Amino acid sequence: MHNGSSTDASGGGTPIRIDGVWGVRYQVRDVRRAIEFYTNTLGFTLDHQALPAFGQVSIGELKLVLSGPGASGSRVMPDGREQEPGGWNRIILRVSDLPARIGELRHRGVRFRNAMEVGPGGSQIQVEDPDGNAIELFEPAGR
Repeated sequence: MHNGSSTDASGGGTPIRIDGVWGVRYQVRDVRRAIEFYTNTLGFTLDHQALPAFGQVSIGELKLVLSGPGASGSRVMPDGREQEPGGWNRIILRVSDLPARIGELRHRGVRFRNAMEVGPGGSQIQVEDPDGNAIELFEPAGR
């Protein structure tokens, strides 16, 4: 959140202009498998694919870019670090009746990272796509 001051931790100045959110990029090992998971298991729509390197799926306003080996969005960093799937950053998908969604996903063999957690803002659980990328299913409190 911007507090209105003219400086920030990065040295100050005016923030660059951001036109909006495009989406989220996940690194995957197999783009075809990732597309199948997001479309057939979670109900995303396939927007574009250029197999084997790239795919884009969407749900609502969220675009999920799937970068496989060989994609420009998967190239090795100048310092030699490789971009790879997994980690703890994640997209959050809003659902209704989270316990029922958990049952459906267990039936389909989806991997869970944890048990359902309940807090003041709602309930959530983390699942993984076939490459280990985290997806949080979230049901806001009071629904």
